[in-house]
Amino acid sequence: QVQLVESGGGLVQAGGSLRLSCTASGRTLSSYSMGWFRQAPGKEREFVAVIRWSGDRTDYADSVKGRFTISRDNAKNTVYLQMNSLKPEDTAVYYCATPGVYAYTVSVDRYKYWGQGTQVTVSS
Repeated sequence: QVQLVESGGGLVQAGGSLRLSCTASGRTLSSYSMGWFRQAPGKEREFVAVIRWSGDRTDYADSVKGRFTISRDNAKNTVYLQMNSLKPEDTAVYYCATPGVYAYTVSVDRYKYWGQGTQVTVSS
């Protein structure tokens, strides 16, 4: 079982930046791809970014390409999401998740373990 805890959310003005962190316990993350997802009120949860267990591959939703960067520090068992040039439409609860050992996917339905989420609010 993997326990995931997100942090770093908050209120920021449009054009600002935030860095989200996701720290794991119960397992080391070195064998797990890690993804970030978000869910805005009244909308379905959507893919944001994913990084492979080795850190050598990343994928992003088109809506965040060039603005968000996913990274990981396996020694700290932590994954990050650096969010720059934030827009009001980025407002959502952000979740980190993993599909399990040595699995890599952008499909939300294939993710097995989820954190509790952290709120990001971008004001205009």
